[in-house]
Amino acid sequence: MLGMSRDEQGLLTRGARRLRSALGVGVTALALAACAGNLDLGGGGPAPVPTEQPPAASIGTGEVRVALILPLSAAGNAGVAAQSMKNAAELALAEFKQPNVQLLVKDDGGTPQGAQAAAQQALAEGAELIVGPLFAQSVSAVGAVARQRNVPVIAFSTDANVAARGVYLLSFLPESDVKRIVDFAVSRGKRSYAALLPDNAYGGVVEAAFQQEAARRGARVVVLEKYPPDPGRMAEPARRVAQAANRVDSIFIPDGADAVPQVVQALAAGGVNTKRVQLLGTGLWDDPRIFQLPALEGGWYAAPESTGFRNFAGRYRARYGQDPVRTATLAYDAVALVAALVKTQGPARFSEQVLTSASGFAGIDGIFRFRPDGTNERGLAVLRVTPSGGQVVSPAPKSFSPGT
Repeated sequence: MLGMSRDEQGLLTRGARRLRSALGVGVTALALAACAGNLDLGGGGPAPVPTEQPPAASIGTGEVRVALILPLSAAGNAGVAAQSMKNAAELALAEFKQPNVQLLVKDDGGTPQGAQAAAQQALAEGAELIVGPLFAQSVSAVGAVARQRNVPVIAFSTDANVAARGVYLLSFLPESDVKRIVDFAVSRGKRSYAALLPDNAYGGVVEAAFQQEAARRGARVVVLEKYPPDPGRMAEPARRVAQAANRVDSIFIPDGADAVPQVVQALAAGGVNTKRVQLLGTGLWDDPRIFQLPALEGGWYAAPESTGFRNFAGRYRARYGQDPVRTATLAYDAVALVAALVKTQGPARFSEQVLTSASGFAGIDGIFRFRPDGTNERGLAVLRVTPSGGQVVSPAPKSFSPGT
């Protein structure tokens, strides 16, 4: 798909698979809330189920115009995700108490050129902020247009390279997963690591973050190997990790359920006892297929706690009659944040000072805050792999520490 990195495509695919276990149970609206101070962003109860209507060019009738740019007409998973995220944005406005917001819905077609045209049109229509787009190249295109008008962007790409001052990423960044799992592992006495990483863009990002976080916490990376996408070629890098297994207490395998079973099998074939060493992963492990692997039982991984998404999915199903994609919470949180800032912050609502508040905000997937460089920091839990699903072993923080 044009404008979408291989890893972003994978994120959409994994999100669709994870819906099998995302059965919602709650019906109470979970509106975005500030972590500190008296910023009340309370939402209402479940929104009424809408009647069938043609696709709207805008959502809401408020005075503050905000663009929502998504690849609505793109083929495959991109278009499915975009529609689900648009629905989530609509749900956020419906659940918020009379927001003075109008969302200008724009389709970028899944291309940077489409995203640029959509941004230009939205700005011409008076948009004060842009929510979206979804993919890295499109974010860059929108950022270039918005910067000329000093209009901030809250986008959804997982590629931190496209973040910039005024272009904020509200997404699940691999760097956050790595920091959380290394911090927790070190706190549990794990200081000697091996790592077996996918040889792709995601693996490159994770490798840099892992090396940095291990050094920051005074831990040792004894061996680090990369494996190609072909499962038949995993044996050699796994063998080299296995040779060092008696000198490490943890093995880091940051990949999803399409590859991790083969990786673990290759390690076992090389002589690694996966019950003797602590296996570590990222949020990609939050997948029913991971929980079904006996060799991974007891492994630790960093991810949002699941309660928020389950509750959101239940409300979404009640309104739209189908499951949301996993990334739909990002659109909900972005629009809920917009509505809250419009309600409480007056003319400074979308200023850099407000958007990069050190206290951050709390959304469906927990607390988050934007850094001045456009990246984000999330408060994640650490979960343990069990046959019945991820079991929280270290809860997600409820607020950010002062001065951090």
